[in-house]
Amino acid sequence: MYSKEVEALLKEGGASVGDTIKLVQGEDTFRGVVMPRPEVGDSSILIIKQENGYNVGIKVAKGAKAEKVNVETKSFTFPKAQIKSNPSLPTVAIVYTGGTIGSKVDYTSGGVYTFTKPEELLADVPELNGIANLKIYNPFSILSEDMTYKEWQVIAEQVARAFNEGARGVVITHGTDTMHYSSAVLSFMLEGLNGPVVYTGAQRSSDRGSSDAFINLIAAVRIAASSNIAEVGICMHGSSSDDFCDFNRGTKVRKLHTSRRDAFKPVNNLPIARVSTAGSIEYLSEYREISKEKGKVSAKTGFEPKVALIKVHPNSDPSILDYYVSKGCKGIILEGTGLGHVPTTPGIKELSWIPHIKEASKKGVVIGMTSQTIFGRVSDKVYRNLREVAAAGAIHCEDMMPETAYVKLGWLLANHSTDDSRRLLKSNLVGEITERTETDEFL
Repeated sequence: MYSKEVEALLKEGGASVGDTIKLVQGEDTFRGVVMPRPEVGDSSILIIKQENGYNVGIKVAKGAKAEKVNVETKSFTFPKAQIKSNPSLPTVAIVYTGGTIGSKVDYTSGGVYTFTKPEELLADVPELNGIANLKIYNPFSILSEDMTYKEWQVIAEQVARAFNEGARGVVITHGTDTMHYSSAVLSFMLEGLNGPVVYTGAQRSSDRGSSDAFINLIAAVRIAASSNIAEVGICMHGSSSDDFCDFNRGTKVRKLHTSRRDAFKPVNNLPIARVSTAGSIEYLSEYREISKEKGKVSAKTGFEPKVALIKVHPNSDPSILDYYVSKGCKGIILEGTGLGHVPTTPGIKELSWIPHIKEASKKGVVIGMTSQTIFGRVSDKVYRNLREVAAAGAIHCEDMMPETAYVKLGWLLANHSTDDSRRLLKSNLVGEITERTETDEFL
């Protein structure tokens, strides 16, 4: 909201945000579209977009007059690509779900628009027509922070359908904020997978000169069309430059920076493959290969939403466990400190987590222990307090990331008994646990 004075000025002139106005202040006259007020800055400065395309901030003074100007408005649409069928190329399905990769600034109004059709994104990447025969699926368009397990289920079913309709690989365009949750859960949901499933997105929208959208998308389609990988993963910039993209296992990759283009890094793992801008694919670690025997891909999409992810910290109140249990929670993943610690014998007795873990376990709640350090692995054998945590009922999840453990437990509880879920939580199913950490590199 603008200041009361600015709002009153606009109201008096019969204008509001999005209208074209003529603003007269002293000897100066300004004409342009009233823009929304930025989240930061002086609320008494009115922002208008001038006819030359530049925004200007005007400190509104007493005596200023604003008048709404009636102008002919033109509907704005983004160009769409013509998807050309080429049966001589491998078929790659693109499942478009939204996110930054599917947005642009409309410089007429200054607002950010989300593409409504995937063809709008592909209009800027004609190279894809020479890499694969593309089939487009558009189940929904949503920002990734709004994703729920319901959308994960839809994506899994769509991917299975695409493979069963003849796709060699599948690319999923997705917002980056929760992409590693989605890639992890799909790794568990897809059974009989015999081809690459490649998540990709963008840290910067496709209209920006520094956008990573197109290189990421091209690299992802190359992995889907040409690689011998039968796993779910994320393909994004591997460095801050435009030189290569890395394909990382979906259960072992995490967004580690808010804005850098190379934000996604493998955790306790090496990248599976590296795609150069020239199109070559270099394999960097072991992976599950595509089998010559083709079978049906099925989506086992059951997911138990009553699972919590809780971060342990100094002075934390362990009764939070009691709260989740009272709400019917069936599983809890703890982000412990270090090797998987919780406050065990603190000076304030009531802050010990041990009795609460023990009580929750007795009530049938499955409790997994991960580490908030991200890199490394938890263990119940190094310190005495770790043994107490394990004795209380917590399952130490080796080198699984907290987010992966969270979606794994939700998937397990919906598809297996409680006892089997406890057993399988600490078992490696789709590469989420490594017996021996492949690398100590964590930067």
